[in-house]
Amino acid sequence: MKSSPFFKKPENLLLTMAFIMPLVFSVWMVLLNNFVVEKAAFTGVEIGILQSLREVPGFLAFTVIYVLLFIKEQRLAIVSLAITSIGVAITGFFPQVIGLYLTTVLMSIGFHYFETVNQSLTLQWIEKQKAAHFMGRILSIKAIASLLAYASVWLLMDLFHISYQITYLLFGGLGLVLTIVLANAFKQFPPITEQSKKFILKKRYWLYYALTFFSGARRQIFVVFAGFLMVEKFHYSVAQISALFLINYVFNWLFAAKIGKLIGHFGERSVLIFEYIGLAILFISYALVENSTIAASLYVIDHLFFALAIAIKTYFQKIANPEDIASTAGISFTINHIAAVVIPVLLGIVWINNPAWVFYCGAGFAICSLTLSLLIPKNPMKGNEFSYSKETKRVV
Repeated sequence: MKSSPFFKKPENLLLTMAFIMPLVFSVWMVLLNNFVVEKAAFTGVEIGILQSLREVPGFLAFTVIYVLLFIKEQRLAIVSLAITSIGVAITGFFPQVIGLYLTTVLMSIGFHYFETVNQSLTLQWIEKQKAAHFMGRILSIKAIASLLAYASVWLLMDLFHISYQITYLLFGGLGLVLTIVLANAFKQFPPITEQSKKFILKKRYWLYYALTFFSGARRQIFVVFAGFLMVEKFHYSVAQISALFLINYVFNWLFAAKIGKLIGHFGERSVLIFEYIGLAILFISYALVENSTIAASLYVIDHLFFALAIAIKTYFQKIANPEDIASTAGISFTINHIAAVVIPVLLGIVWINNPAWVFYCGAGFAICSLTLSLLIPKNPMKGNEFSYSKETKRVV
């Protein structure tokens, strides 16, 4: 099998792993709320604790650099994919509070370590000129896998009345089998640059860190509050929310790769400026919208804007020391999850008083990001990280 040309290209390994992860994780996510309420009698308290526990491994993603002292990145990606699959497979066998907390943490450790290492390998293996388009292709592959997962869950549970336990086991087991096949089919690709095994926090990467933080904050407003607005204000049913998710994934499938190609053509600065102006308008529109159809349109457009965030990663790829990529990938996930831990709690208090102000805060985050994006030079590279830096005045 390893003799096939397909298994000799690292980009094919990245694309295959990008399919397996959402195939497994989407099933865990789509079944979670119903499962914990019906089988474990969760209240808002328990689900809140579970979601907080799920974010802890993301907050601790910087520790991946210490794990890499003992295992190579490619192998860690495979192991993390297997851990995620095992966590999902056994979820249905523990319909109790503590059991669900433990299986969630196990699944989340695999998920966040995988995402961290996968981002690192992508930035290392894919050429800078092709990275944006390739990351768009990955988003398209993820969308296909998620669509397949949602459709399969609907068939199994609504038409054939398969239990939660069997559904979790089936998809987790499938993910584990595919991961084992993957591990044996692809050779171990040698590192292009030996990665630093130290905790790295560099002053010249500060703009990347700041953009990553505000990207995490913006994501929380979409994930937590935009969907909640659809239900609370516009009384969208489960079926209607599911339809919105399906539309979002279809759009990603069709357009994410094209968006990636546009990033490569127009450059990170222009794309991010466009994104943040658009997001500011979107968030203000969320605050003011009174029509359910317009709100749904905003929700779909909002999701499509996520593909533009590829530009933050390709900006870092262009300015980074090659040996810093693995360490900084872990740090960026931790920075992203600072927002995930803090923003929902603080803005949840704001929501109780006035939901519109949550989205005005989102517009404020977008304006902060816009201000930061103006500092990105037209041709970012090592030594040309910021448009105002002394050594780059001649270039920008």
